[in-house]
Amino acid sequence: MQFTINRDTLLSSLTHAQGIIEKKNTLPILSNVLMELKKGKLIVVATDLDIIFYDEISEVKALNEGATTTSATVLYDILRKISPNSEVNFNLKSENKLSLTADNSDFNLLCLPTDNFPNFSSDFKSGQLKIKKSKLLALLNKTKIAISNDDTRHYLSGIFFHLTEAKERHYLTGVATDTHRLSSSSVEIDKDTNLSSLILPKKTVLQLCNLIQDSEGDISIQTSETKVQFIIGNSKLISKVIDGKFPDYKKVVPLSNEKILTVSSKEFIDSIERVTTVSLDRKEGVKMVINKDNVKLSVNSSNSGDGNEVIKANYNSDELNISFNSKYLIDIASAIEDKSLQMNLKDSVSPVLIQDKSDRNSYYVIMPMKI
Repeated sequence: MQFTINRDTLLSSLTHAQGIIEKKNTLPILSNVLMELKKGKLIVVATDLDIIFYDEISEVKALNEGATTTSATVLYDILRKISPNSEVNFNLKSENKLSLTADNSDFNLLCLPTDNFPNFSSDFKSGQLKIKKSKLLALLNKTKIAISNDDTRHYLSGIFFHLTEAKERHYLTGVATDTHRLSSSSVEIDKDTNLSSLILPKKTVLQLCNLIQDSEGDISIQTSETKVQFIIGNSKLISKVIDGKFPDYKKVVPLSNEKILTVSSKEFIDSIERVTTVSLDRKEGVKMVINKDNVKLSVNSSNSGDGNEVIKANYNSDELNISFNSKYLIDIASAIEDKSLQMNLKDSVSPVLIQDKSDRNSYYVIMPMKI
């Protein structure tokens, strides 16, 4: 195998491959990236056995076809330190030695044979759902904030993707919850779309966000019984889905909260961040005393003192005292597109519905804290 490629082009591909590969692998081959040159294109593949990253690069000067695997981390670090826009030459000298030359540098990288690299059969018979990059990225960013980190409930460790319908319109909906908060976001799609419901693991969600940010054009989604495939330009991300049943989240969405609080999203975030400064571990909850035209926010830390602040607000009911986990509030408020944030409340212990006036297809639910 022998080829020449632009350093930036290959580095971009390896950046995504790096995110997939586990740093502590029991199988040495899984620390490697597969590079295969055929039909004038370079194919780059990385996997942790649960996720596969596949990239096809056509901007390559192919001299001799072939394939090898080498350490993804070492290759990535070398390319990062080579001058931008350099031409990089690769030459497979033997089954276990890959020569890399660029500028005045010369490296010989150790390789493992491609026979040991996992083989993957893709069985995606379902039709493709095409979706705009910006819409899918927004959906992922709005829902991922509520993904659970609790390994004992594995079915909450991802985003639940499913098709929904409302007022004769059809949507792809993503929902995540850690039982303390819930986030839901929907994107309108064609009526005839056929997509199986699935739970997308957290690691896949994070890698998908990175990949989408660096891509152009629409994204295609296909599902099989145990996997989902995202086609993004010349790249593919294939992931196993979480085997489990997502809970009936609609049961916890409050529908009769009639006490409405409206505050400036930015003021609300800034104020919470200021008052929580007195809490060294940021674990103390933020107390809110809600009145007709203002909200008093306060944090009291037994170790370092207390912080208080009052911000303007509109509220349609009698005074209410309620407390929340400050991080959860900031995460949700930061995901709101509108300048104003609307909280639909009932009392100091019931779930609170938070809505975004600029995105009627997204909402958030948060449980109050007892302080």
